[in-house]
Amino acid sequence: MEMNYFKSFDNTDIFYRSWNFEKNKKTLVVIHRGHEHSERLNDFASDEKFKKYNVFSYDLRGHGCTKEKSSPIFMDYVRDLDAFVKFIKKEYGISEKDIFVVANSIGGVILTAWVHDYAPEIAGMALLAPAFEIKLYVPFAKESIILLTKLNKNAKVPSYVKSKVLTHDVKEQEKYDSDRLITKDINARLLVDLLDAGKRLADDSAAIDIPVLIFSAGKDYVVKNDSQKRFYLNLESELKEFIELKEFYHGIMFEEGREEVYEKIDNFIIKSFAVKKKSIDILPEKFSQKEYESILLKMIPFHEKISFGIQKFMLNRLGWLSRGMSVGLQHGFDSGPSLDYVYKNETAGKLGIGKLMDRCYLNEIGWRGIRERKKNLLSLVRERISSSEKSIKILDIAGGVGNYLFDIKREFPDTEILINEFKEENIKAGEKVIEENGWENIKFSNLDCFKFETYKELNFNPDIIIISGIFELFNNNEMLNEAVKGAGEILEKDGCIIYTGQPWHPQLHKIAFVLNNHREKDWVMRRRSQKELDNIFNYNGLRKRKMLIDNFGIFTVSLAEKGGGE
Repeated sequence: MEMNYFKSFDNTDIFYRSWNFEKNKKTLVVIHRGHEHSERLNDFASDEKFKKYNVFSYDLRGHGCTKEKSSPIFMDYVRDLDAFVKFIKKEYGISEKDIFVVANSIGGVILTAWVHDYAPEIAGMALLAPAFEIKLYVPFAKESIILLTKLNKNAKVPSYVKSKVLTHDVKEQEKYDSDRLITKDINARLLVDLLDAGKRLADDSAAIDIPVLIFSAGKDYVVKNDSQKRFYLNLESELKEFIELKEFYHGIMFEEGREEVYEKIDNFIIKSFAVKKKSIDILPEKFSQKEYESILLKMIPFHEKISFGIQKFMLNRLGWLSRGMSVGLQHGFDSGPSLDYVYKNETAGKLGIGKLMDRCYLNEIGWRGIRERKKNLLSLVRERISSSEKSIKILDIAGGVGNYLFDIKREFPDTEILINEFKEENIKAGEKVIEENGWENIKFSNLDCFKFETYKELNFNPDIIIISGIFELFNNNEMLNEAVKGAGEILEKDGCIIYTGQPWHPQLHKIAFVLNNHREKDWVMRRRSQKELDNIFNYNGLRKRKMLIDNFGIFTVSLAEKGGGE
């Protein structure tokens, strides 16, 4: 066993271990249970069945030998996993397709979020008693914890889980009880975030199609099994297996009879590595296509129709009091002026109550995600410009009024920017800003971004092409493919495309039935899983190199480059 540290996404030092490493072997990444640490996985990693694999594990932040304190943000743990896999790929020369991941309990939720949100091309995953829904025995426990976090943002919740409800094995109980590296509590905000993430992932497992093995403990006093079953049933995976271990407690990796579990894991890993990789296509995924069509045909629950009908009525009657709502009603809530207002995040309204309404409006989770999307997009653009030794040319294929592009121009005045936009009023508003600032080498064009020929007509070869917030407005993948193909055609050889995605959104129904779009119709969006979106770029020879995501799991920002492998 070897031990070392790797740098995570935020430059934090995370402790990790490796076992059995040899080049050209398949690789297992194992994620420990919450409260625990990677040293407890030594028996698993050293088992004869797994010696044919490279085995890696790391101590989650706030656990074991990782000195960084725990984060209150669940997605930070997902980002750590993504950073770790990138690290071992580079440091040890491991291919992503040769990686299989095993995770227990909370580790299973972290792993599932990574697979769902980042769409890695791994061979498969095994989830052992994944904590999609934690048993909270006290009535109104979640609500009480939320209140606690309002009173003390650093509050911790002591763990009620004792060794005797994790395993029947007395020796393992004693090892657990005497282990000084076991943590005895959890950050309260993290617990709330984890509960929300678990529900999101259990409800949206149709976005996952890699091989999945699930072990469910029949006598689990820590998590609920129904969510595991719901997750399993909706998986799109051709190779999937659900195994109920009737007499097992929650700590499956440390239970009596775990050798049988090890054997089943190994057998499933072998089958997963043997699965023939599918060819890349741009076909729409059935689950989100069906979701889009059900919204389009207004096939939603009756109580939602009533609720959204009332909200739409109130918006049309009282929306004028809120500046943000007024802009949305006038121009469309998906329009450039509306997004510009959301980005600024400054409340304005009439008669006093209008300002309060405006703050509630701007605090909607979708708008908070939009603002995070802008930050992430600007972060990737800044990183790209700063690392270049030449002047950069940027094209945005549907740039609205130019909001964040103006931010780039202010920060990097030598950058040449072309903003393509289909609405004349947005172009006029943007050109006014350009004129007021006296900028040069920044202009608008007014061409159809979904036509391949458009891109040659631009007579512009950018180093960075931005595709942001446009694809989810359209259902047809063929249209999107034309845009990506055209963009790739004019992109400089060493250039990149930065594109945004929306793999999940908690308010799709509300948005469609309450808000109008820029065409004065219902704002119906067609979300795409990250895998479906990445496939459109892969299909055109563009490989994703980096991805950022907000803390809610709603919006992604990815950077793709031409050609090459992993």
